[in-house]
Amino acid sequence: MSNLGQRAIVCGASMTGLLAARVLSDFYEEVTLVERDPLPEGPEQRRGVPQARHFHALLSTGSRVLGELFPGLLDELVSAGAKVLANESSRIYVRLGRHELDGSGKFADPASLVVYQPSRPFLDSHVRRRVRTIENVRILDSHGVVEPMTDRARRVTGARVVDRHTGADTALDADLVVDAMGRSAHTPTYLDNLGYERPTEQRYPVHLNYASQFLRIPASMIGEKLGFSVSPLPERPVGVVAVAYEHDTWILTLFGVGGYKLPHDLSGVIDCAAQFAPPTLIAALRSAEPLGAMSAQHYPASTWRRYDKMRRFPAGLLVMGDAICSFNPVYMQGMTMAALQAVALRHCLADHDGDLSRRFFKAAAKQIAPVWRGNRFTDFTVSQEGGWRRVPRRVVNWPIDKAQAAAANDPAVAEAVLRVMHFVDPPDRLMRPSFLMRLVTANRRAGTG
Repeated sequence: MSNLGQRAIVCGASMTGLLAARVLSDFYEEVTLVERDPLPEGPEQRRGVPQARHFHALLSTGSRVLGELFPGLLDELVSAGAKVLANESSRIYVRLGRHELDGSGKFADPASLVVYQPSRPFLDSHVRRRVRTIENVRILDSHGVVEPMTDRARRVTGARVVDRHTGADTALDADLVVDAMGRSAHTPTYLDNLGYERPTEQRYPVHLNYASQFLRIPASMIGEKLGFSVSPLPERPVGVVAVAYEHDTWILTLFGVGGYKLPHDLSGVIDCAAQFAPPTLIAALRSAEPLGAMSAQHYPASTWRRYDKMRRFPAGLLVMGDAICSFNPVYMQGMTMAALQAVALRHCLADHDGDLSRRFFKAAAKQIAPVWRGNRFTDFTVSQEGGWRRVPRRVVNWPIDKAQAAAANDPAVAEAVLRVMHFVDPPDRLMRPSFLMRLVTANRRAGTG
């Protein structure tokens, strides 16, 4: 790779920041990764990643990208205890809407739907360890980013950081600064202070409440299953996810949409889930050993900051990950989107075509747009918080219900749906005439057409 500059700074060392640092290390002599938290050596929870206390997953496309950026990482995760699903749909229970996904058949293209299941702290620790071994990457933890520095032309030339232990202020020069600080990123405020317009925001309310508990469940108590997922319904706006992680640990997450109020204790969460989840799961949960305290969180709205539509943006600055767009966490898309943006960044840096921010934001928007539309459409089928109140819900629900019903009876339809969910295929693949005919045939065969 060619050298594009002396130093790049990445603000934030969660998954987006780690992947950005990995990519930038191929193009800059030095990469400084700045993180306000003290970073642990092992798989520990930390304040800056509250989502790690809840259900997290790598979609198959995200796993593939991580394997490309860090050769051998996926095998390393499995050797260290992470679970992996490879052409074993019978080992998961998935109920989409009113229909259980067909788990009886083998996939036609199993290699594209291999799913790795490390917990978020476990995954972060392994990726962080890999990043630490990159010779030209320096991790500066326990340091907060104060603000970007600029020259007279308002080009970003670095960042001021502060040691959170001593209060010492340091100016770091850089050719590129990347904001990977998540939903709380301050770039819109920085732009305001520099005389630029803020990006416009697209938002739609979700009002998601979720409560999670880590558990220890020996394999003898749960059989061969490695995961359970039951989605909400309009008349029951609550769902549940339980997934096997490393070393007999599981995560249980109960979530309610449209402001649905959840119980605040483990027994209440299990009692709520028992009203609609498989008895096998409930029996295992009642006998499980809780690990740590329960965590609860509220996600008010999905937000997309449209940096791609800004007419002016300072040179020397980029924004990535949740700092651009935050997705409903129920869909498990955040880490995979961060991985795809890392690949887009690599392509943009390799092109040497000028105006890096414009090209990168355009590439990121192309990745985000179909996912944003699909999420909003799906969220509306359960709760009309999504802003389409004038559209009769039955009009939106009908095609989704038919697809879910077909996926319950036809392994090929189930595979097609999963390929879209895991970013292997674009959503419009489900609108092809051949697929729609398959839906009709599967529903007629099952008597649901």
